Amino acid sequence: MDPPRPAWTPSSEDFARVFAEQNPWHASGEVPESLARTVERPLGRLLPGRLLEDRPRRFQVILGPRRVGKTTCMYQAVRALLRAGVPRRDLWWLRLDHPLLATVPLGELVRRILDGFRAERGAGPLHLFLDELTWAADWDLWLKTFHDEGWPVRVLATSSSVAALRSRRVESGIGRWEESFLAPCLLPELLDLERYPVDLEVRPTLAGTLEAAARGNPPLPGVEVHRRRLLLCGGFPELLLDLPREAGEEALLLRSQAVLRDDAIERAVYRDIPRAFGVDSPVLLERLLYVLAGQVAGLLSPRSLCSDLDGLSQPTLDRYLSHLEQCFLVFTLRNFSGSERAIQKRGRKVYFVDGAVRNAALQRGLAPLEDPSEMGHLVENMAAAHLHALARASQARLFHWRQGEEEVDLLLHQPGAPVAFEVSSRPHHSRAGLRAL
Repeated sequence: MDPPRPAWTPSSEDFARVFAEQNPWHASGEVPESLARTVERPLGRLLPGRLLEDRPRRFQVILGPRRVGKTTCMYQAVRALLRAGVPRRDLWWLRLDHPLLATVPLGELVRRILDGFRAERGAGPLHLFLDELTWAADWDLWLKTFHDEGWPVRVLATSSSVAALRSRRVESGIGRWEESFLAPCLLPELLDLERYPVDLEVRPTLAGTLEAAARGNPPLPGVEVHRRRLLLCGGFPELLLDLPREAGEEALLLRSQAVLRDDAIERAVYRDIPRAFGVDSPVLLERLLYVLAGQVAGLLSPRSLCSDLDGLSQPTLDRYLSHLEQCFLVFTLRNFSGSERAIQKRGRKVYFVDGAVRNAALQRGLAPLEDPSEMGHLVENMAAAHLHALARASQARLFHWRQGEEEVDLLLHQPGAPVAFEVSSRPHHSRAGLRAL
């Protein structure tokens, strides 16, 4: 008996149709405004120049959580290159999680473009925009091949955070591509989007900058409205820009939870992480995220967590927690000590990269608006997330501190200028922990 024939196999016309759908500027000469917003994030403004200069030669890979605008940054880069005079047929977009493109090796796709459209292209390099890069098999080896064999391509790619960390061959990337992390918007970026004037003296360290800012009274009048919007809505550009300014706090909170529950949580837990790490029980992974959301800004107790999760083993707990950190949903802070060995052994606190994701994980509805204690934890989480981003960018380290009954919420350890923080909305909050530290 003859083996069954496939009901359908893709033809060259099918590939041409997908290419045309994903590259509308080939026909129109411009990027639709629905794909490339007029408002640009700072990283989006930097990338076109890096692609045009390409010295030293490096491919560019954007990492970050879902919904932070990675794909939008790439579309804005296409628009900028078109305006800079790059021929439209030299700009090729490939969404690599497309069912058709996912069946073909990345090198074969690029070779088809280089060979099949040679007559329509300009004399310059081919600019490749690879959305969801790590859905391509052996993506890192193909980037290495493009670079080392001198293929006439320049690459800008995105990955939904965790996938880029999937058993990759780290040595492939050294000297060949640069990774940029796109985080949720922080308060300074939101103020820039809102055209809020910021006139602060910036000094070499955070300690010096805060000292200078404290001389103002207040240093940023009216900033509370914007900070509150960021706290409730999260730092996700689509939510911040699309929800009307006059929307009430209830609308902000509920809309944010609905969007982030689907996109930032379920896709990461049920699609990205299982595909990247082979997790057998994404339901258990979601339960862990739920438990962590209920303990935000609190000390982690591995024994208690394992008990809450039906006797989960500690090695599995550690592995699952690492997965959540690597896909930029949560981060943990170790207890500060003068000894690195002691730091590694002491307890950790857990925070969310964005507090709005925490609210979505718990499906809290309007409850955070009605519970001052919960709102206090969200404010501390916002402070921790901002300092965590600063530490990542400045090669500093962020800790908490606890010894006996004394504790300090956050400690930014910049060489020569450490800063300790207690986060509270109460003016008479105890400073005993700061004095003890």
